[in-house]
Amino acid sequence: MKIFKYKFTKLIYALIGVILVLSVAGFAITLWQVIDFGIDTANPTFTIIRYILMFIVTIALIVILISLLISSYYAVDKKSKTIKTSFGFIKSSYDIKTIDTVMLDRTTNKLTVVFEDEHFIVIVVKEEWYEDFVQAILDVNPKIEYTIKSKTSTNDDEKNA
Repeated sequence: MKIFKYKFTKLIYALIGVILVLSVAGFAITLWQVIDFGIDTANPTFTIIRYILMFIVTIALIVILISLLISSYYAVDKKSKTIKTSFGFIKSSYDIKTIDTVMLDRTTNKLTVVFEDEHFIVIVVKEEWYEDFVQAILDVNPKIEYTIKSKTSTNDDEKNA
């Protein structure tokens, strides 16, 4: 199985970092409140529920964000003949034999996999990995059409083809 890591933008990395820092700070502040103030309030049930919810929310955010960073990838599996996508905990699988076309659009610099039923996925990996990704798919199914839409092509060229 050949794995290609998901390419996040710098802004996404910054947002993940900021949310991670806020989550850790929220957990630390809640822990400090539990240790320092305890449950001595007029309504202890509300205080306990608030503490539990704050712990659950901050831990869930930390786990989700770390899973996004660690487990976001595309994989081409030769044994099962599938493309597996993983975005944190969200996983999908696509049968390579149902792929109609793989298109590299040089004007937008996007790699798109189009299936026989006309739905598609855009592959978000480093540009240097485009050729390796396409080759991994073609190694499984060489009948797939691979097209490159160049920056200099015009609509007239496409009509004449």
